[in-house]
Amino acid sequence: MTDTDNRGISRGTALLAGVAVFGIGGLGYWGFQALGLEGFSAGIAAQALLVTVVLVWTGSYLFRVVSGNMTYMEQRRRYRSAYDAATEAELQRRFDALSPAEQEALLQEIGQTGAADDR
Repeated sequence: MTDTDNRGISRGTALLAGVAVFGIGGLGYWGFQALGLEGFSAGIAAQALLVTVVLVWTGSYLFRVVSGNMTYMEQRRRYRSAYDAATEAELQRRFDALSPAEQEALLQEIGQTGAADDR
């Protein structure tokens, strides 16, 4: 996956989303009029529909924020696990390149051996 796949929302996309929401309100008004509602009633019904859509949209965003299921968070987890795996592999490669005596000295220095030998 490339960086352009997870860029997020651009200004143009945000502007189009705003125009789309505005358009949904107008279409809702005409749709409710076509269903037989008069002027103010159709406007109130269209507004209620639009407010509901915006609240659900905002609620889904807040849910993703609270649950940590955001694009940035997912990307950070993937990068961190890849970094940890690469670091672990590099450390293992360096450890394997040491002589057995150097390996033993290093393990004793960090406390990985010796405790079992002291028993």
